[in-house]
Amino acid sequence: MFDQELVIEILSQIDDAIEVVRTRFSVIHSIDDFLSTPEGLEKLDSICMKLIAIGESVKNIDKHTDNRLLADYPDIDWKGVKGVRDIISHHYFDLDAEEIFDICETHLPPLHATIKQMILDLQ
Repeated sequence: MFDQELVIEILSQIDDAIEVVRTRFSVIHSIDDFLSTPEGLEKLDSICMKLIAIGESVKNIDKHTDNRLLADYPDIDWKGVKGVRDIISHHYFDLDAEEIFDICETHLPPLHATIKQMILDLQ
């Protein structure tokens, strides 16, 4: 068995990070909103930092649960969540703003719902 309190803490950190991303992304309505102003580029940078933190935390959950917990929630592409972290971290200058936009718009809401459900399930 794994340390449930630790995993709940990590999930709570992910939940908080997603909230921050969703708040920052709320003023972004197109890819141009990221790229056309210094403020938009700052939003892109700050969102990317949170996506790195989310991916790293998901990796930590896998480590602390011996790769068991995430498998119970197959609707999320966990490999993709972790992969985004790697891409942003290692290929930042090749970053695709369109991909980050799509992640925030399409993939973050179901991830957020699943993280919240995981916390409830473990409590």
